[in-house]
Amino acid sequence: MAARPTWQGHLRLSLVSCPVALYTATSRTGDVSFNMLHKTTHNRIRMIPTDPETGPVDRADIVKGYEIEKDHYVVVTPEEIDSVRLESTRTIDIDKFVDAEEIDRLYWNDPYFLVPDGKVAVEAFTVIREAMAKAGKIALGRLVMHQRERMLAMEPRGKGLVAYTLRTFDEVKTPESFFDDIPEVKADKNMIEIAAKIIEQQEGDFDPSEFKDHYEEALRALIKEKGAGRKVTVEEPKGAEVIDLMEALRRSLAGDKKAPAKMAKAPAKKAATKPAPAKKRA
Repeated sequence: MAARPTWQGHLRLSLVSCPVALYTATSRTGDVSFNMLHKTTHNRIRMIPTDPETGPVDRADIVKGYEIEKDHYVVVTPEEIDSVRLESTRTIDIDKFVDAEEIDRLYWNDPYFLVPDGKVAVEAFTVIREAMAKAGKIALGRLVMHQRERMLAMEPRGKGLVAYTLRTFDEVKTPESFFDDIPEVKADKNMIEIAAKIIEQQEGDFDPSEFKDHYEEALRALIKEKGAGRKVTVEEPKGAEVIDLMEALRRSLAGDKKAPAKMAKAPAKKAATKPAPAKKRA
């Protein structure tokens, strides 16, 4: 296995444990990234750490500090940070098993592959994995990674385990704080029926190979054109048109995606009256 593990330690189910390694399940190596250059010379810009009073600072003289009040910091050494060790720093203890449906999708975060670390770990790892598969539930545990303790959701897949870090309760915003201000509107029944038929027409199987980053592809095409010395024409993207909703639904149902829908007429002006406030859910 060529990749370097993100984390190494032990997986433990009650009194059964084994060495394991955690690997990232996704890759961002294909992302387009830009370097900052000088406008005239096109030399790459160097970021130099600078003290506002003394000027440039050697990296050996940089320490970590936590701001406890304005411009007042507590300095913490690497040794002091390393001394803060929880059991989850080196061991993933399985705390409980839950149904997958119990975990709100807002909490799911990054995926990882969890594998036995060494041949001697395979037997115990297999016992834990098969017991988890038999339970048919998601295993929850904790581990310390990148100086944070994270909740981990684990499930069997093939000969290994897929583990997802879960966001904490404080990290997830409540939907009500965004949705409660949406006005209560009774949608037209006929419009809903047409929209439902459009959904039926577009039903299909999930195929991740169909999903491509078209923005990244366009960026690469732009870079290729400029690299070849060709002039690039910059065009402003077209904004969304205000359309007649029923007409748009009917044309969508008919498969007419190219022809623009009929523009909606501007509403007639009424006497200036204060609108009633939108009702909120109890």
